[in-house]
Amino acid sequence: MSGRVSAAVPTSPARPVARRLGWRRCVVLAGVGTLLPLLIAGCAGPVAAPAHAVPTHAVPIDAAVVTQPGVGPAAPVAPPPGAKQGQALPPGVPVPPAGTDQLVTVLVPAATSTSGTLRGWQRATGGGWNSVLGPVRVRVGTDGVGTAREGVNRTPRGTFTLSQAFGRQPNPGTALPYRRVGASDWWVSDTKSPAYNTFRTCEPGTCSFDEGAGENLGRAGASYDYAMVIGYNTAPVRPGAGSAFFVHVDAGAPSQGCVEVPRASVLSLIRWLAPAHKPLITIGLG
Repeated sequence: MSGRVSAAVPTSPARPVARRLGWRRCVVLAGVGTLLPLLIAGCAGPVAAPAHAVPTHAVPIDAAVVTQPGVGPAAPVAPPPGAKQGQALPPGVPVPPAGTDQLVTVLVPAATSTSGTLRGWQRATGGGWNSVLGPVRVRVGTDGVGTAREGVNRTPRGTFTLSQAFGRQPNPGTALPYRRVGASDWWVSDTKSPAYNTFRTCEPGTCSFDEGAGENLGRAGASYDYAMVIGYNTAPVRPGAGSAFFVHVDAGAPSQGCVEVPRASVLSLIRWLAPAHKPLITIGLG
């Protein structure tokens, strides 16, 4: 099943009761960290990241050391005068490629965990990374983290883009492309539709896809006042591999794989992220 909004949110009469009982997989940030309160979803499982995820073989920037025969590791090379040296990312977190200067990590202790810790990281000018958001306690899918698919409340494991946002409310001041949604806006979870796992606009009752297997973004309630799209299963889109994974406002319902976070934390995150920094989110074990 897709990472859709949960039970406590109003649904259209056509949606079956069973489907309403566990829409989306999300994450709830239960706390606030250092400079800014943070939000976001995440989950981790003992499963390889999807094929479209960012490669995970990179080595942390400031972890490299120089060795000589018969001599122990040398100290890392000092950054240029005036440059600030950051720290290594948590173990197991792949270093983003050059050009990505913002990273959100969501790490859970085990693949079956339903909560974990979220942080926001900014690339340091002298190498390494600075933690600028969190640590924040978050909630992930009720089936934990790992391989996502329709019918399972699991948050996808891997590294994905955070490149667009939407909401029922006006743009809160984000630099991300932002779409204000209403009752004619949908996220398609119909596995038989060519529009699977994409945004579509159509009047209720006129859509070319199964509306009962989709999600009306405007009618989902406060959960979608503000949301960010986790770029899972997008290039290419694989029918049935899971859809509608977002970072959004916490509506107080169990997560089906999305990111459920307190409103203030969602606003902090959405205002921090910027396309120029090519932000990514990594969800995994740690």
